[in-house]
Amino acid sequence: MPSLRLGEGGLLLLLGTLVAFGPLSIDLYLPALPAIARGLAASAETVQLSVTVFLAGFSAGMLFYGPISDRFGRRRIVLSGIALFVLATLACAFANSATSLIAARFLQALGGGAASVLARAVARDVYPPVEALRKLSQMAMVTAIAPLLAPVIGSGVLLFGGWRATFGVLLAWGAICLVATWTCLPETLPPERRGTLKIGQAFAAYGQILTNPGALGLILAGGGSFAAMFAYITAGPFYFIELNRLKPYQYSLIFALNAIGIFCANYANSRWVRTQGARRLAGAGCALGLLAALCLPFLVAQHNLAAVIGALFFVVSVTGLLGANCVGLLMHGFPRNAGAAAALFGTGQFGLGMLASWAVSHTHDGTGMPMAWVMLGASATAALGFTLHCMLADQRFAPHPETRA
Repeated sequence: MPSLRLGEGGLLLLLGTLVAFGPLSIDLYLPALPAIARGLAASAETVQLSVTVFLAGFSAGMLFYGPISDRFGRRRIVLSGIALFVLATLACAFANSATSLIAARFLQALGGGAASVLARAVARDVYPPVEALRKLSQMAMVTAIAPLLAPVIGSGVLLFGGWRATFGVLLAWGAICLVATWTCLPETLPPERRGTLKIGQAFAAYGQILTNPGALGLILAGGGSFAAMFAYITAGPFYFIELNRLKPYQYSLIFALNAIGIFCANYANSRWVRTQGARRLAGAGCALGLLAALCLPFLVAQHNLAAVIGALFFVVSVTGLLGANCVGLLMHGFPRNAGAAAALFGTGQFGLGMLASWAVSHTHDGTGMPMAWVMLGASATAALGFTLHCMLADQRFAPHPETRA
């Protein structure tokens, strides 16, 4: 284990904060989407596209950073990505059209992807496999605080400072993370543990992972659950604020309820993974998420808002059971390419999230039905992916790896 400058607790806090780059960058400005549309004289569909584009940039960034970090180490890559995030966030704050905002959001996402994916790889560098699963869940508990607080903060900033001020908050947060990473995070992948392949060959690890059925199943399971959540994230402001006439702060409280669910699921996972196993807990999450998603179209059609909120809670919360377990098993299966494995998993999450976000925007019809159907499709994808993993995974994905592979 490398010498940590900030202690184990401080390391988990910093890594959890880095993983939160994606959720916080989206959730903080969600209450401002209608205001952004008015301020930039753009349609709701166009402004929602900024969420989709962010997911695309985040996915592309992670794919780029993973193999490079396996070859050259984690620290420099993380710092470069956060610096890009800070500069692009400044451009978002001064955007004068929807087009310029969307372009800046894409660059912002490219930078943020480095922090999110490499924080997971650092955990795999530092801890043995079973302990890494627990630490990934604990990191996710830190990360869950971001969607818990972000919409509340975002709605308050929107009320007193306007939509541009929300990007000012992100700018300050990115700058703080840059300084903290520069001063506190050591290099966790020493030269003797780095690959010796050329860059092109390092990227070939993606082909090895994607052609492994057990690995592909994990990517689909984690990505499908994430996609269901992002369908809700994209459509939620319209469904609750515009269609059901809730105030932005009321919407932020509903959103915070889901974040509490994710937090609790990750906490339970960190306590149970040693005894129950990662595979069993991920399977329970898939089953619960699919069951709740099956109810959504009926509940939305019946305009039963309270029941819809309850079903959404379960669909979103199970990402806490699937995320840490699926990526932990995937990195254990490919220990020499942990950065690439984490990047591919993250890209699967945000890539499928992007498709779900696009599907919700493209089928927007003034009701909540597109959200319900897309969430159901995404939850079904997660369940099918997990079934594929269970049927075809080889021994490298053993749910209780006791020693470093």
